[in-house]
Amino acid sequence: MSNEPDRNVGTAANRREFLRWSAAASALPFAAPTMAAEVNRSGEVKRYNKLGRTGFEISDISFGSSSLRVGQEDLVHLAMDRGINYFDTAESYARTQSETALGRALKGKRDQVVITSKTMTEADTGADELMSRLEASLGRLQMDYVDIFMNHAVNDVDVMKNPEWHAFIDKAKEQGKIRFSGMSGHAGHLIECLDYVFDNDLVDVVLVAHNFGQDPKFYERITRSIDWIATQEDLPRVLAKGKAKNVGVTVMKTQHGARLNDMRPYETGGATYSQAALRWVLTNPHVDAAVITMNTAEKIDEYLGASGYRELAAGDQELLERYAQVTGSSYCVNVCNDCEGSCPYGVPIAEVLRTRMYAVDYRDTALAQDEYRLLKTNAAACLTCSGEPCANACTHGIAIDKLCGPTHRLLA
Repeated sequence: MSNEPDRNVGTAANRREFLRWSAAASALPFAAPTMAAEVNRSGEVKRYNKLGRTGFEISDISFGSSSLRVGQEDLVHLAMDRGINYFDTAESYARTQSETALGRALKGKRDQVVITSKTMTEADTGADELMSRLEASLGRLQMDYVDIFMNHAVNDVDVMKNPEWHAFIDKAKEQGKIRFSGMSGHAGHLIECLDYVFDNDLVDVVLVAHNFGQDPKFYERITRSIDWIATQEDLPRVLAKGKAKNVGVTVMKTQHGARLNDMRPYETGGATYSQAALRWVLTNPHVDAAVITMNTAEKIDEYLGASGYRELAAGDQELLERYAQVTGSSYCVNVCNDCEGSCPYGVPIAEVLRTRMYAVDYRDTALAQDEYRLLKTNAAACLTCSGEPCANACTHGIAIDKLCGPTHRLLA
């Protein structure tokens, strides 16, 4: 008998699926789980990987600064003390405070780290505007250059086709303001965008959403009948393509949401769900580093417990399966795009639900509000809509009509 506490984790149908999961057996897509791996409790970087053609050797667990604010510079120093040398930021993070805090923390330490920053663009954003944004970022960072500058949150191939972006990148490299260029993305047209930039050799580094919940092979191990979880089945293929072209691959959204408190009762032997999720992406040989938001000293130590792994530790698979069951019918993976176009008012449903995740699951309302503010169209229309147009738009059973309106109330 299991010593795990009883929990009501979903509908009767979902509970039946979970019983089937425990009897299923097959291999993970990138590495077989092991029952003998020792859990890393040292809280320090154990592995550095080459970031593609850049030649940088970066920590396999790296610092995401989406919620870093002025006054938290000590977190950056702690991360460096633990061996982290790759820091990912963007002009939009914490309403520019992330870059400012990072700049203050790294003053006099520039040669010890690799810095990535990003800007969101449109298909017609001009080169002069882009240069102005880069220079503003450099001012906040108190740096002469960034190692990598990315086109941020790309979900439209036309954004990467923009000749102004490429003219800007060429000029910024020429002037020594950036060393390499990249693209980040996590939404429904990610595969299309990655295929385009890889096929046309447009980037040196990518940052993409990647977690066990996006790979159908994870669910094949569990059950072949489950149909309520969105997957990104082409992601392993496209990441392999990028790696073959010597593009650096960093990944985000590794936690498949962040319902971490829901998992505490099932964590045993000193290992945590967060570590299991990080170890899972590190089993992919095409991944150079996992970038994860670090906003407390405790989280830095916890996340670094996954450093150095190329296989799962004992108990990880069970934790991941349990988490998938807990969140499967309520978490928007934000990549299937089935709901696109279902709202007559143009509400970007997947993006609204992504910001809800930051507030409800990450428990970071400030980050959620920052991201919600960036949406061109918010969910205000949902407050007076019956919800009927989108009620059944999610093929995975998420109650869109009951979530978007409350998200607007919470974040507007």
